[in-house]
Amino acid sequence: MKRRVAILISGRGSNMAALIEAAKAVDFPAEIAVVISNRADAPGLEKAAASGIPTIVIASKPFGKDRAGFEAVLQKALDDNKVELICLGGFMRLFTADFARHWYGRMLNIHPSLLPCFPGLDPHGQALRAGVKLSGATVHFVIPETDAGPIVMQGAVMVADDDTPETLAARVITIEHRIYPEALRLLASGRLKLDGDRCSTKGSIATDGALIAPAP
Repeated sequence: MKRRVAILISGRGSNMAALIEAAKAVDFPAEIAVVISNRADAPGLEKAAASGIPTIVIASKPFGKDRAGFEAVLQKALDDNKVELICLGGFMRLFTADFARHWYGRMLNIHPSLLPCFPGLDPHGQALRAGVKLSGATVHFVIPETDAGPIVMQGAVMVADDDTPETLAARVITIEHRIYPEALRLLASGRLKLDGDRCSTKGSIATDGALIAPAP
């Protein structure tokens, strides 16, 4: 049986589209059951509908700072759709600690940096100001603290001396689209194991490959 997944979005749904495409494969262990947005004008809703995925809008603005009230409505929608796993795809709303704990080990997020470096806003600008030579993306489990959950998968790109936040973001997002579906595959197939604040993968092996920047 394929695991039922909800994707939560607030905007264009770029990573959502990558997850939907991956889930079309016969051997993919998860199915996208529903896409939920807290904004009625999120462009990702049209993309999801065009792919035949049911969509739901739960406007967050009327709830103001009442995060628990919003989450109660969200949880009912998740229950009604028999959702087992959640993927956040640019969902711009913070969760309460209770909601994060309820879904611990079953809710993934992707962040455009090599966590734990550069969490929060403007990760590409943070990376460039720090002068790092490698940046990338991280899929992690969601916990109450922002961008701090156990790391599931990471991918890296080189940072050029003339990069801007926009050019770096354009390269990193291609990595996001590669690793997010694979991270969901690992979770849905039962290959991930949580041990405290660390995540391990059954059957993973070390390779001799290396990415060195700048190239020597």
